[in-house]
Amino acid sequence: MSFNNLDQLYRTVIMDHYKKPRNKGMLEDSVTIEMNNPTCGDRIHLTLQVKDGIVENAKFDGDGCSISMASASMMTVAVKGKPIDEALELSTIFSDMMLGKEHDDSIDLGDIEALSGVAKFPARIKCATLAWKAMEKGVENESHS
Repeated sequence: MSFNNLDQLYRTVIMDHYKKPRNKGMLEDSVTIEMNNPTCGDRIHLTLQVKDGIVENAKFDGDGCSISMASASMMTVAVKGKPIDEALELSTIFSDMMLGKEHDDSIDLGDIEALSGVAKFPARIKCATLAWKAMEKGVENESHS
């Protein structure tokens, strides 16, 4: 597949998550994390239900650019049902991908791979990583409580 076709596919996946976000909303009885990206105005309100070291459910609300909202949607899909350590490992892999670093590509990132092009736009990396940083903060708070 040519670079242009792949780029278009990635844009389509990102816009699908932006226009039809997965796991949008709030959870009751959950860990709640609010974060924002002041440089671009992205705001996320993430709720996580963690039980016995497993992220049982994840939902988000907020507003922001297509990159931040699509990334939040993808992140919630990726971490639901995962043990905390796997969710944090996914976050590390995602962060490395955003920074253009070598990362473990043996793990299928699914739709998240569509955000790989963001690495070429340093000003947008914080948009893409906002929800992931919120998830890290939430599961780390939960695992220490």
